[in-house]
Amino acid sequence: MRLPPIQRFESNTGVRIYRIPAEAFPNFIVYAYVLLGAGVPTLVDTGSGYGNSNEQILAGIRSLKSDFNEPITEKDIKRILISHGYIDHFGGVAFMVEQTGAEVGVHEIDRRVLTNYEERVIVATKDLRVYLERAGVSDSLLPKVIEMYGYSKKHVNSVQVSINLTEETAIDGMTFIHTPGHCPGQVCIRIGDVLLAADHILARTTPHQSPESITRYTGLGHYLESLQKVARLDGICLSLGGHEEPITNVYERINGIRASHQRKLDRVINAIKAAEKPITISDISKRMYPDIHGYDVLLALEEVGAHVEYLYEHGYLAVCNLDEVERENNPALQFGLV
Repeated sequence: MRLPPIQRFESNTGVRIYRIPAEAFPNFIVYAYVLLGAGVPTLVDTGSGYGNSNEQILAGIRSLKSDFNEPITEKDIKRILISHGYIDHFGGVAFMVEQTGAEVGVHEIDRRVLTNYEERVIVATKDLRVYLERAGVSDSLLPKVIEMYGYSKKHVNSVQVSINLTEETAIDGMTFIHTPGHCPGQVCIRIGDVLLAADHILARTTPHQSPESITRYTGLGHYLESLQKVARLDGICLSLGGHEEPITNVYERINGIRASHQRKLDRVINAIKAAEKPITISDISKRMYPDIHGYDVLLALEEVGAHVEYLYEHGYLAVCNLDEVERENNPALQFGLV
């Protein structure tokens, strides 16, 4: 696919920000950022490492000299900051460390995703299987969904992490806002009046949610709290995400995302009401997204599960098959309205 052009932005603190596109997965664009003027030359995120992603980001860094008159190459990158531990943002980190020799930073909650990647995949796959059984996914579909989850994850290598991105410590004028929900260790990076929002806030898409019952510090409750944390920041004039277009009114966009989640919560309640009997997360997902296929089936099961979990935690839903839950090992939960 044809990549979008590299774009240049500048914060009110004089930091030059270059947005470099790569094809993380077929027909799916992700952005990495090169920061110049915030201490040593810094790369934020590294793409997926899948397909041509590594080469595209490397070519983007090299083009800054010819296209923007910036006297740097990849060898000048001394610091790599990972916004969160999702593969489309950190899958290329080992490659970029090899090319640059840079130190790596990430929030401590996502640290083991980078330093002990193989462990994380095994543990997360096990937790996902337990969740899918509890969600009511059929025995015939379950192995296919688990296989989809493992798609493109085997090429990633662990790396050492030496920088902890914490809210308590600024680095060369950059401050870090921990915004869990979409991902446990998600951070937004504030550079003056510019926010690098990664996947916390996107221009068109409501960022994907999964239940905290799969992974701690995800879940819709955490995500909405993190949205509120960003809404309380004053003076953000530009928000740059890990995908999609720049956002010039991030506060308005936050309101739009909140409204989108309320609509999804209402749809879950309506799906349960229409069933006229207790139903599983899998049943709700099929009612809300009847025409999806492939990897989108897994995404829908997680998205619906996050909203069911939120409604259950806030007292709107009840588990209606308690005898079965008490008697069996890990049965599907049947939800009804309170």
